[in-house]
Amino acid sequence: MSEKRCMIDNQLCFKIYASSRTIIKLYNSKLKKFKMTYPQYLVLSVLWENENITVSDIGNRLYLDSGTLTPLLKKMEILNFIYRKRDEQDERKVIISLTEYGKNIKSEIDILSMEIAKEICVPEDKFKKLMENFDYLLNHLIKKGN
Repeated sequence: MSEKRCMIDNQLCFKIYASSRTIIKLYNSKLKKFKMTYPQYLVLSVLWENENITVSDIGNRLYLDSGTLTPLLKKMEILNFIYRKRDEQDERKVIISLTEYGKNIKSEIDILSMEIAKEICVPEDKFKKLMENFDYLLNHLIKKGN
């Protein structure tokens, strides 16, 4: 690896890390009024797409293990976003569902997401290209088993 590539501004991992932290900070500032964190927002986003799914399905979708997800879900249940119940066919599985409150805040969160997109202000063509590149990177890393 060349010395130039080792410089912080030439490291892809740093660019991803710094961008991620900045975007998450922006989300957290807006989600504060819902007493919600960014990881909780991600869980809700999955549930808004597919309600009544297992903890392991949420974990697979968000690339989170159950050790990370379980305390997050417990907190979300306390905050009345979700409820948890054992699967009747297989009691080892826990099904996560939205509460009425969890369902009802979707429209407000959608508005918040649009506000954030405007603040980030990435042109549509560049946004699509970024999504394609990050999809490629994520799929590539998953295939490699990293």
